[in-house]
Amino acid sequence: MTVATILQGKGRNVIQVRSTDSLLSAVQLLADKRIGCVPVVDDGQVVGILSERDLVYRVAKDGASALDLTVGDVMTSPAITIDDQTPVIHGLSLMTKRRIRHLPVVVDGELVGLISIGDLVKFRIDRIESEAAALRDYIQTA
Repeated sequence: MTVATILQGKGRNVIQVRSTDSLLSAVQLLADKRIGCVPVVDDGQVVGILSERDLVYRVAKDGASALDLTVGDVMTSPAITIDDQTPVIHGLSLMTKRRIRHLPVVVDGELVGLISIGDLVKFRIDRIESEAAALRDYIQTA
């Protein structure tokens, strides 16, 4: 199964910011939407990702003055991305190896979705439970 399957259920609408946006406005967006990261998109291209971790590191370094910076000053760039044909297990492996929790999904240079490690784990658990139920049904009818 691929990431496209997850996006079918989750949707492809992605909240995003620009690198020129103020860091304060991005922090307010994260808080208002109750999300942990946001892709940074300039001229239709994913140029980075801004996560809670990026914010914590910058505030630890610069204190409250960090909020006077732009998103581009703080974001992780380049963003690690995948496409919608990436197998779910590969996405999980990539997140584990790179110690990240979100992956922008890019197709033909365009951002089409954002998946979290929670999305991938939930998908895998649902599939395993479904397979187990099918096996139980098969055994009971055999």
